[in-house]
Amino acid sequence: MSAKPEHYDLIKKPIITEKATMVSENGAVVFQVSMDASKPMIKEAVEAIFSVKVKAVNTVVTKGKAKKFRGRAGERSDKKKAYVMLEEGNTIDVATGL
Repeated sequence: MSAKPEHYDLIKKPIITEKATMVSENGAVVFQVSMDASKPMIKEAVEAIFSVKVKAVNTVVTKGKAKKFRGRAGERSDKKKAYVMLEEGNTIDVATGL
């Protein structure tokens, strides 16, 4: 299975935070994905891009916060994160990038 260009549109970037590092110890990887990506689409894209087997995909939508920038009100955009659980023996090194 080769990676199609739309697979790279679904998966925007890996998320490297303290929480993401903690779940990576259990075989999970966290990605920021496009808002219209479904779990089966994310699974197919990760398997095609990284050549790994995916066990499960969990998604979280984080609503954008209201912020002020130079005295003007604004709002951050919504984000969707995917927690991708990998099969035993599969790993993705997110430090190398896409």
